[in-house]
Amino acid sequence: MGKGEQQKAKKRKARDLVAANGHAEVAVAPLEPMSRKEFEQALAPLQVELVKLQEWVRHTGAKICVLFEGRDAAGKGGIIKRITERTSPRVFHVVALPAPSEREKSQMYVQRYIGHLPAAGEVVIFDRSWYNRAGVERVMGFATDEQVRGFLQQAPSVENAIIASGIRLIKYWLEVGQAQQTERFQERIDDERKIWKLSPMDLEAHRRWYDFSRARDDMFAATDTPESPWYVVDATDQRRARLNCITHLLSLIPYEEVPREKVKLPKRQERGDYVEPDYPYRRIPEKY
Repeated sequence: MGKGEQQKAKKRKARDLVAANGHAEVAVAPLEPMSRKEFEQALAPLQVELVKLQEWVRHTGAKICVLFEGRDAAGKGGIIKRITERTSPRVFHVVALPAPSEREKSQMYVQRYIGHLPAAGEVVIFDRSWYNRAGVERVMGFATDEQVRGFLQQAPSVENAIIASGIRLIKYWLEVGQAQQTERFQERIDDERKIWKLSPMDLEAHRRWYDFSRARDDMFAATDTPESPWYVVDATDQRRARLNCITHLLSLIPYEEVPREKVKLPKRQERGDYVEPDYPYRRIPEKY
C-alpha cells in the first residue's frame, strides 16, 4: 500500500471511529429527554464513586490526566463541572489555559502543558489541551501547516513518554451535531448568564464546521493509538453525555474503596468563662 493509500485508510479509520462512537450526524432515533430529577438520581451514585476514586488516588499516589476536546458548545465544561463538583480541588485540578503569551509562543509547543501534568495523588483535567494545535490553531490559522504536521507526528511519542512516566492518560472527544451546536450558541446569545461563553472565535467556529471536521479526522488518524486511544462521547443529549462519560471514566481506572475509620463527632468543649461579645457586626441585608 502506497503512502497516499495509507493516509486515506487512516482517514477512513478516523471517520469510522466517530461513527462507531455515536457521531451526532449519523441517523439515530432520538431518545426521550431525561428529566432533571432522573439525571440527579443517576448522577448521585456516580459522584459517590468519584469520591472513592479520589481517596484511592490520594492513598496510592496514582497520577491521572484526562483530556476533554470537542467542538465549541459540545459540553466539555458541563461534564467537567459534574466530575469535580463533589470532589476536592486539592486532588482534582482543572486546567483551562488562556491564549499563549509571546514568551510561550517561542517555547517548545507542549512545554506550557507539561508543567500542569499530575504529580502523585492528583487528577488533572484539561479543558482543551495540547490538541489545540490540531484543532483551533489549525482551523483559525494560528499555526502553519508545517507546525500542525509536526505536532501530529510527534504527539504519539510525547504521549507515550507521559504514559511511561506513570501517568494514566485518558482522552475524550465530545461529538455534537450541527443542529445542537447552533441551538446552544443561540442559547448563549439569548441568556445573559451565558453570554460570557460566546466569543468572536466561537462564531467563526460555527461558520467553519467542515474545516473542524477535517481537522478532527486528521487528528484521530494520527493520534488514536492503542497506547493512547480517543474515546468519543455522543454529546447530543447533555445529561446522558455527562452520565455516560463519568461511567466510562470510572470503568477505565482500577480503583478500590479505601478503608476508613468510622467518623464520630467529638463533644464540644465547655463554655468556661467565654462571653459572647456585644459587637456591632456589619450584617448584610436579608433580601430573601
